This record gives sequence, structure tokens and C-alpha cells, in this order.
Amino acid sequence: MSHLSLVALVVRDYDRAIAFFTTVLGFELAEDSASRTNDGRPKRWVVVRPPGAETGILLARADGERQEAAIGAHFAGRVGFFLRVDDFEATHARMVAHGVTFLTAPRDEPYGRVVVFEDCEGNRWDLLGPAGGG
Repeated sequence: MSHLSLVALVVRDYDRAIAFFTTVLGFELAEDSASRTNDGRPKRWVVVRPPGAETGILLARADGERQEAAIGAHFAGRVGFFLRVDDFEATHARMVAHGVTFLTAPRDEPYGRVVVFEDCEGNRWDLLGPAGGG
């Protein structure tokens, strides 16, 4: 094995999720191509990832009531994603300017500066910066 390639995230709408991840978080749109469900219906294969990262997020539009019910609850209310950035203050300011919902105030921990936020579907993330600010 060499690396984890993708993690799937169920979303309501591809374009809304793409806009959040690319505009608000600064991810790259790595792929957006036509595809088909296992039973032949059209869908899209949409992958976003932080610049230079190997691991991406597959944005998977909900298909049916069970998947729709899982939107925003992938981790049962816990933080499930951890986004490490070099410039915490600049990233946090950009996210505030875009109206991102923050569930905590930024704080300093031994492992770095951290704040909990919600993505466009209500999943919880830690935004992590270097210890001692930055």
C-alpha cells in the first residue's frame, strides 16, 4: 500500500459543495466527470483535494433517503476531518469572510492552534495551525 486515495463525503448538491471546497477552503477541483451509478443512472465523479495533496475527497451526491439522512452526520456529531494549514490566521479570516459556521473560538493546544467549523453540509472539521500561531 502507498496511500489513502479518496474519502467519500455525501452531499446534497455537487456544485454547492465544489464552491465551498474550492472557494472557501482553497482546495483544487481535481476531477469532475460524467459517470454512472451501479444501476446505470447518470451521476458525476467529483474529487477535490488540498493543493499538492495525494488524498482527496470524493463528493458523492446523495442517492435516496438513507444517504440523504446521512448528510452532515458522517461522524455522529464528532469532528471527522482535520485540515492542517500553514497560516491559521489568514485561513480563519478567509473562512469568516465567507460566512463559515464556527462552533468554537480559536484556541491554542499543545499540538497547535485549533478551531472547530462546519462544512457546507454540517460535518465538523478541525482547522489546525502551527503551535504558537502562524
